[in-house]
Amino acid sequence: MLFYPEERLAIFIDGANLFSTAKALGFDIDYKRLLALFAAKGRLIRAFYYTALMEDQEYSPLRPLVDWLDYNGFTMVTKPAKEYTDQSGRKRIKGNMDIELAIDMLELAPQLDHIVLMSGDGDFRRLVDAVQRKGVRVSVISSVKTQPPLVSDDLRRQADNFIDLADLQSVIARPPGASHPHNSDDSP
Repeated sequence: MLFYPEERLAIFIDGANLFSTAKALGFDIDYKRLLALFAAKGRLIRAFYYTALMEDQEYSPLRPLVDWLDYNGFTMVTKPAKEYTDQSGRKRIKGNMDIELAIDMLELAPQLDHIVLMSGDGDFRRLVDAVQRKGVRVSVISSVKTQPPLVSDDLRRQADNFIDLADLQSVIARPPGASHPHNSDDSP
């Protein structure tokens, strides 16, 4: 990973995308370790986590994680997920956070030297290009080691630096049997 200690750094996490990538690689992320990793790489200005939540549910399985992240150094960006019925009559959930992430990244880019985007979504290629034109380096974290690869080839090519999430597993994975953030004060 190519980082400079004096760089102003921000992390933008596409929560659903990162979760599915880590799951496909067979591990859970320890968000305290993830934050510590990047805080050691430069001057970490912000760590954003984007996720849609089912607001009408009595209990969301994401809620404990969202609350833990909110109290432990992450800036949470959430919105209600919408439930709808598709053309074949199946219930679906829609909760895309791409626009929120894109706006925040574009607004913050002038105060940053390096952005870490934790997503493999090819829709972000133009966003990465736009912030690069503002003089900001962009590292993308996703995976090519899954079947199929979970990072868009276009996004990977656009990034200044591609980091495979599998290569970070030993540093950011939650140890087997470790508690979840909502079960105790241990790291997630």
